[in-house]
Amino acid sequence: MRRPTRWLAAVLGALALTLATVTTDAVVAPRPAQALDNGVARTPPMGWNTWNTFGCNINETLIRQMADAIVSTGLRDLGYKYVVVDDCWFNPNRDAQGNLQGDPQRFPSGMKALGDYLHARGLLFGIYQGPLDQTCAQYFDSYPGSTGSLGHEYQDARQFAAWGVDYLKYDWCSPTGTISEQVARFAIMRDALASTGRPIVYSINSNSIHSKTGPQRSWSDVANLWRTTEDITNAWDTGQTNGYPMGIQNIVNVTVPLAGYAGPGGFNDPDMLEVGNGGMNETEMRSHFALWAVMAAPLMMGNDVRSASTATLDILRNGNLIAINQDTLGRQAVQVSHDGTRRVLAKRLANGDVAVALFNQGSSTTTVSTTAAAIGKSGSSFTLRDAWTNGTSTSTGTISASVPAHGTVVYRVSGGTTTDPSTPSTFRLRSASAGRCVDVERASSTNGTGTVIWDCHTNANQQLTQDGQTLRVLGKCLDVPLNAANGTRVQVWDCNGGTNQQWTFNANGTVSNGRFPALCLDVNNSGTANGTPVILWSCHGNTNQRWSRS
Repeated sequence: MRRPTRWLAAVLGALALTLATVTTDAVVAPRPAQALDNGVARTPPMGWNTWNTFGCNINETLIRQMADAIVSTGLRDLGYKYVVVDDCWFNPNRDAQGNLQGDPQRFPSGMKALGDYLHARGLLFGIYQGPLDQTCAQYFDSYPGSTGSLGHEYQDARQFAAWGVDYLKYDWCSPTGTISEQVARFAIMRDALASTGRPIVYSINSNSIHSKTGPQRSWSDVANLWRTTEDITNAWDTGQTNGYPMGIQNIVNVTVPLAGYAGPGGFNDPDMLEVGNGGMNETEMRSHFALWAVMAAPLMMGNDVRSASTATLDILRNGNLIAINQDTLGRQAVQVSHDGTRRVLAKRLANGDVAVALFNQGSSTTTVSTTAAAIGKSGSSFTLRDAWTNGTSTSTGTISASVPAHGTVVYRVSGGTTTDPSTPSTFRLRSASAGRCVDVERASSTNGTGTVIWDCHTNANQQLTQDGQTLRVLGKCLDVPLNAANGTRVQVWDCNGGTNQQWTFNANGTVSNGRFPALCLDVNNSGTANGTPVILWSCHGNTNQRWSRS
């Protein structure tokens, strides 16, 4: 949710105010973690949202005109079906029975009539609310009232279903609440929507005016979509790690390591598209769209479709990239390599093809390269289809392109054999001596974060996938420094294909390193306590070096 210019002052002032505090006994405990299976968002949703261009300046005439433009430009037929009415749609007061109402001046025909209009044109109806007492616009006093869903969750869910709502965007917008309290509060609306019997995509943002809890867990047990960062803005790079506002490159840096969270029914959400809003050159807008496509992100347009230029529509209507985004396997691209400038991402597709993004984060043209083997393909002949030009070429294994500054070349690679054409199975590594599992400290995906043993659980920082000889976790690879020796800490790092990131599972249960084959994964000093470091040590086969998959 975009902040007004007084955002920083408001946040600092808010810390001194008494807000609608979330307390443990005010929430319902969520169900045990499991993938949300409500039958929707089996591929990333596509559509349009009011906020990026119009903010609070919305009304039913605007929405209807935009819906007609989505149809007339052919965007609907390409998959852009969800029309989401963001903040400021409601009457600032609930009715006498506590029901939400549309603003009578902005939406005089009512919200059901708007939903009917959209449905009659083959589109779907999305709406906005918040889990506390105020929406973002209300919190910042840019729209009157206090009509959040706190205490009205089941009532509001029934109202949305009665209006024909197909998509709910649910925005935290408060500095209060621990991540556990957020999970519990978001889970109430999840269950309320399920109780209506209507299939409604559930999209949440836990990050607004809050510590950035989005990347800290997989939210797939709670929602279909979950925001990974603070709000996007119409710029390439704002220099933010994860703070307001976020540029395209900054969002990519946060979202790429979270690839393991994504799958049919639940996707990382790096926020709405800024394509067509100015502020970036055409190369950057193409990169923006291409990276969202390979990251299996929702493709929610945020421009004025009525006046979209031919160049903007050419990007938004790229059928090759839409097909990659909408692939039924539902995989988010994983990072193959990254040297700080040249970044390679690979997304496996349901038919065995692999989409490869060659991304140049630098300020001048450079060659970005990888190989078929590095993206999980074996064989001697491959066909590369350029997603932008639709031209094809052949290769015996090299995948390379000259990429302009901030550009992204995307190839769909077919031929040969795909090492793992389906979603890879995940597993934990359990220590034979400690009975605990390899765990990435603090669930951090920062390069150099160490590993420890910890009580085995199902969170993402213990979920490993094997890709060839690499072991991936949190979108990174299990790694040791190039000068490793006895006692060197095992860490996570950007996947780069080096032998120091290769591991061999030996018959006696040990796991040895590719660069240092005489060194094995080891629990430091045969420790058994939570937090004991995982290190390399000369292979001896004792129980503190034996591991099992679980």
